[in-house]
Amino acid sequence: MANRDKAPAAPLVLIANDQEWSARSLESILGPSGYSVVRAYTGQQALERARTSQPDLIILDAQMPDMHGFDVCRALRNDPRFSATTPIVITTSGPSGRTQRLEAYRAGAWEVLGQPLDGEALLLKLGTFLQSKQQVDVLREENLLDSGTGLYNMRGLARRAREIGADAVRRREALACVVFAPEAEHEGEEEAADEELVRLSDQVGAVFRQVGRGSDAIGRLGPAEFAVIAPATGSEGAVRLVDRLGGAVEATRIPVRGGQRSVRIRAGYCAVPDFAESPVDAAELLLRATTALRDLRRGGEGERIRSFEQVPLQYPS
Repeated sequence: MANRDKAPAAPLVLIANDQEWSARSLESILGPSGYSVVRAYTGQQALERARTSQPDLIILDAQMPDMHGFDVCRALRNDPRFSATTPIVITTSGPSGRTQRLEAYRAGAWEVLGQPLDGEALLLKLGTFLQSKQQVDVLREENLLDSGTGLYNMRGLARRAREIGADAVRRREALACVVFAPEAEHEGEEEAADEELVRLSDQVGAVFRQVGRGSDAIGRLGPAEFAVIAPATGSEGAVRLVDRLGGAVEATRIPVRGGQRSVRIRAGYCAVPDFAESPVDAAELLLRATTALRDLRRGGEGERIRSFEQVPLQYPS
């Protein structure tokens, strides 16, 4: 009988270095110690592979052929698609001076190492860095945040929905839930566009985080669905919310490989005028808004928004 306990995946290290001898030397240290390796040979390639492969660690040479390693490091630290918890180690062709180290740290590097590398010391440092990253990732999940966007994850959104709902009951205020689905404007195969949309969604979430109201709870339900729990918001307010958040996303040209992409927003919502008198709780409000969105996507070509009340199928109260 097969063992059901899966072995933990080997930590993935991205080595960004165009010098073959140097990269192979690193691989000879990392491979026998249980690390998997992916390679990049230019700064631009390092940026692309860091975003797509989401490595556990990056070892980046300071002198890449197309851009400086510090600029690569800085670009990754400023990119919402790249995890801020991923350690970046910068290597130099010779001993690193104080000025060079300080500049690397300002760019977001965790460590700067000069040649020749001490293999034993490198493995000890990487082990410590990896342990720290894993602990922070666990804390982030427990902290109820989505790692890609900084919005609430499903657990965090559910908790905030209960808190906002309880406050709405006390105040006898309206409460609305809106569920959004970004859709990429595309040419070509629909399946390819769907895969691209998942990659774009982190940036869509960043727009939501930037323009959302502080009183709203904004979360990510899945790879390409977002939800907003909006206090003191009735049906008309929910429509205005879609216009505002959707308009902000649609006005943003999101960069992708080979150019930029437009994204349109579709949404479903459910709103009640007095949550204290409502027969549904906040979780049910979220479920109904999701139902409205999925009904819209099945048969509402050309429509942007649908309320739960417009869903034609009978739905249990």
